[in-house]
Amino acid sequence: MTSTPVLPTGRHRQLGAEDVIVSKTDLRGHLTYVNDTFVDISGYAEQDLLGKAHNVIRHPDMPRAVFALLWETLQRGEEIFAYVVNLCADGDHYWVLAHVTPTVDAGGRTVGYHSNRRAPAPEAVAQAEAVYRRVLAVEAAQPSARVATAAGTAELQRILAEAGTTYDAWVWSLTHQAGKAVA
Repeated sequence: MTSTPVLPTGRHRQLGAEDVIVSKTDLRGHLTYVNDTFVDISGYAEQDLLGKAHNVIRHPDMPRAVFALLWETLQRGEEIFAYVVNLCADGDHYWVLAHVTPTVDAGGRTVGYHSNRRAPAPEAVAQAEAVYRRVLAVEAAQPSARVATAAGTAELQRILAEAGTTYDAWVWSLTHQAGKAVA
């Protein structure tokens, strides 16, 4: 794998309706397992993914605030569903509806994380993109990553509060196409 940053091409790859991306990570978010679908759509070889931080596929159009929410939720021992845009090895991108859960051992201790991802509906992606653009604009105006994450989190919470919803409820409203646009 190259150390040169991958630049987005703007080209979209689409998961098939029956495709499921599966990955597992350790507690620090380093990949310990990826399935063939993950390898195929990401364009990375399995050996270039294993041991790397899951954010190797982080697209710059994905708000830091959403990842902060994801990690906070997982560290409370809870599952989370999220709309995520990922970056392929060649700069193409793909959207997923991610379901991320803690992996626990026989003693109930969290030992890692497991994620299944499926293709989202185009209408859901359009609404997620609109909200994420607003959050990204706030994050981009900040002087550091830490400040950007805090400001983006505040903006995401403000958008959701104005719509009278939570992130979880918003994701489910988009998923079931019964939802309201909050952008």
